[in-house]
Amino acid sequence: MLNILKKKSCCNVEGDTQNGLEKIILVGNPNVGKSVIFNHFSDSYAVVSNYPGTTVAISKGKGLFRGEEYEIIDTPGMYSLQPITEEERVSQKYVFNSKPFVYLHVVDAKNLQRMLPLTLQLIEAKVPLILVLNMMDEASARGISINESGLQKKLGIPVICTTSIKGEGMDRLEEAISSYSFQSAGSKVVEYSRGITYAIDEISSLLRSEYSISKKTVAQLLLLNDTVALEEVKQKHEDIKAINKIVEGTEKEYSDPLNYVMAIERQGYVNDIVDSVMIMNNMAGVNRENSRNKSSPSFSERIDKLLIRPITGIPILLLVLYFGLYKFVGGFAAGTVVDYLEGTLFGELINPWVIETFNSFVPYPVIQDLFVGEYGIFTQAVTYAIALIMPLVGAFFIVFSIVEDTGYLPRLAMLIDRVFKKMGMSGRAVIPMVLGFGCATMATMVTRTLETKREKVIASMLLALAIPCSAQLGVILGVLSFSGKALAIWAIVIAFELVLIGYLSSLVMPGEKPSFFIEMPPLRLPKLSNVLVKTYSRMQWYFFEVLPLFVIASVLIWVGRLTGLFDIAVNLMEYPSQWIGLPAEAGLMFFYGFFRRDFGAAGLFDMYNAGMLTGVNIVVAAITLTLFMPCIAQFLVTVKERGIKTALAMAAFIFPGAFAVGFIVNYFLTTFGVVL
Repeated sequence: MLNILKKKSCCNVEGDTQNGLEKIILVGNPNVGKSVIFNHFSDSYAVVSNYPGTTVAISKGKGLFRGEEYEIIDTPGMYSLQPITEEERVSQKYVFNSKPFVYLHVVDAKNLQRMLPLTLQLIEAKVPLILVLNMMDEASARGISINESGLQKKLGIPVICTTSIKGEGMDRLEEAISSYSFQSAGSKVVEYSRGITYAIDEISSLLRSEYSISKKTVAQLLLLNDTVALEEVKQKHEDIKAINKIVEGTEKEYSDPLNYVMAIERQGYVNDIVDSVMIMNNMAGVNRENSRNKSSPSFSERIDKLLIRPITGIPILLLVLYFGLYKFVGGFAAGTVVDYLEGTLFGELINPWVIETFNSFVPYPVIQDLFVGEYGIFTQAVTYAIALIMPLVGAFFIVFSIVEDTGYLPRLAMLIDRVFKKMGMSGRAVIPMVLGFGCATMATMVTRTLETKREKVIASMLLALAIPCSAQLGVILGVLSFSGKALAIWAIVIAFELVLIGYLSSLVMPGEKPSFFIEMPPLRLPKLSNVLVKTYSRMQWYFFEVLPLFVIASVLIWVGRLTGLFDIAVNLMEYPSQWIGLPAEAGLMFFYGFFRRDFGAAGLFDMYNAGMLTGVNIVVAAITLTLFMPCIAQFLVTVKERGIKTALAMAAFIFPGAFAVGFIVNYFLTTFGVVL
């Protein structure tokens, strides 16, 4: 395990191409094991989880195959070459713009009938292709066997069976890649109806430029008015008017949408292939019959029902939140671990020695203030990052890695889909929302997995408004642990704000209402090695993101104190702080929050330890800080994903809104004499 941790680095982001190397690109549906294969062959690490939508950007690394080095690329999940979600568009554009050594189309073997349509599209595109039948262990457990050689003969491409999570078949896949020689499988294509075939031939004859995929595939996408294909042909100055005329004429010939007609015809071709190569043994037939009669549901099916039904699912969710977040993150991490690291290790041992040593070597007060002063790089930035933030983030990512590997998140999505529909989102939005408790910056990127622009905007808004990151959540749970009533008030206000703003946004914001579909992976026991590697890689990513920002904040505060700007900014924040009943010193806490939410939470932690806040003050501060501005990193990602106007509009609403809610809560608690 230690060797793995040293070798691998989290790279679930777009990166620079390894110039001069042949590419191996993994494509396929979400949650079929692409990232497991990527991690097996690559010197980098992509997060692997038991739910769809983990990969929302391109992951890149290098790997050796029989002594030859290749660039290995993991793409977001896609169901078709004609995308619906933003993550699929990322993959589609990569297919359009790449000329790799080979594509590995990874499929879930037990769902072959549903996944082969994309295989046929890739074959029609005349790209170098190997089909990887993954998760063969789960297929075998369901009584499914597949004639590998028969399927290879039917498709005309190499087919390799694997169980990547156990490493089974990976040697054969490596051999297939290293010995691969591209031979177009153009004869193995779907025979579409006469009108569609004629239109495809006519459009492809008009295409004069060269493309990385076959002209007939480009023609198919143009026939379906695919935006990426249209952009490509426009850039190459093709005859768009003539193409549109053919598309319009073909659409008039059919009563149903062309994408539906082509999907049905392609699926019929797939069904014939699957019927000839897939065998269901007798036990599988018995299981299916039992499932139909509902006489003996399996253990997994019984657990599924408990998780999805509101009467049992909600108590289970509350138990997960109580033991996972409150007791482990808020109690153990924010209490025991942080108290020792921040109070004893750094507070009594490390920091005093560093301050004394540094001051003895550097006798200049101005420089001393920068590095070991009250807001110094070491005494504040490094101490906060290591002693306060990292334990909280690590604890949350342990819990989150366990929960996601079980397959619980898709069940949670089904459980709360009805509530989310009232907020303008589908249950699928639960994935970025839950990820937001780890890091809202990462979660804002994951909103790409949502289907409509309306959903993405609402989800991004709620992430910025009312979802505390793991460090902030850990601090808040820790400081509120003195009173169950205080914690309940905070939780009720935040939940009410989340639902209310979501509901009002769904009424105000135009756009189509969300539909709900999500891959339902099997329930699995978490694998310890995967939990540890994921937690390590996420903590590593988080640390390298947060530490530079904390250092920059310390430097800016130092410059601000020298110029007097720091005092002006803090003084300005004193007014809204006092307006909501907090002491003037709380302005510093909110000032920290401009840099990062977890930095602001650290300020709250300091005020709590110093005894500067009453019980009511703590609740009001926790609520206001939770609803406060998104941090710089999250704001910049929101700008990238939603645009500068939308991001600024969100910030303009959130900033005064947070203090307005704080004022209301403080007014009611003090008016009614609530003692905490």
